[in-house]
Amino acid sequence: MIAATPKPPYYAVIFTSLRTLIDDGYNETSDLMIALAKKQEGYLGHESARNEIGITVSYWSNVEAIKAWKQQTDHLLAQQLGREKWYKQYKVRICLVEYDYEFVL
Repeated sequence: MIAATPKPPYYAVIFTSLRTLIDDGYNETSDLMIALAKKQEGYLGHESARNEIGITVSYWSNVEAIKAWKQQTDHLLAQQLGREKWYKQYKVRICLVEYDYEFVL
């Protein structure tokens, strides 16, 4: 589903990753991170896709909300586990969305 974001400006956090072959707890942790992010002040929505490369884009009202999410206790643990066992590589990009448009059938 495409996230229903507000009128810009807002921020996008793009998390691009390459996974290892280890699945131990990954899906459960991913589901928990989504549930927790939805409760964070400033969270606006997210979109995610995975093939060989995984891409998750989360949307936030401001940079302070992004910083708070990065420091959330359970998220810090998930970040650590990701580096230790789930990801070969990842990159995070934070962008200001100044303009958006859409088509709906």
